[in-house]
Amino acid sequence: MLSESFEKIIASEKPVLIDFYATWCGPCKMMPPILKEVKDKMGESISIYKVDVDVHQNIAAHFSVNSVPTLAVFKEGKLVWREPGVKPAAQLVQIISKL
Repeated sequence: MLSESFEKIIASEKPVLIDFYATWCGPCKMMPPILKEVKDKMGESISIYKVDVDVHQNIAAHFSVNSVPTLAVFKEGKLVWREPGVKPAAQLVQIISKL
């Protein structure tokens, strides 16, 4: 079951990018500067959150997150895009702009 606060976050009308990560994951450590670049380029048109899969196992299980990092975009509470692995900021901006 999802927490009320998580459901509120993903219910946003603007796209919400979730970075499912783990503190022990090497590639996950590459994501913060990429996410900052996405936020800098997209500004207020997007919200970005990080979800630690070890702390929030229920959320990770609900979305069947089996590898980290996994990036997911939600809009109005619906999962509209999802892919595992590190993605360059330019690619993420392009994907999110199309949603």
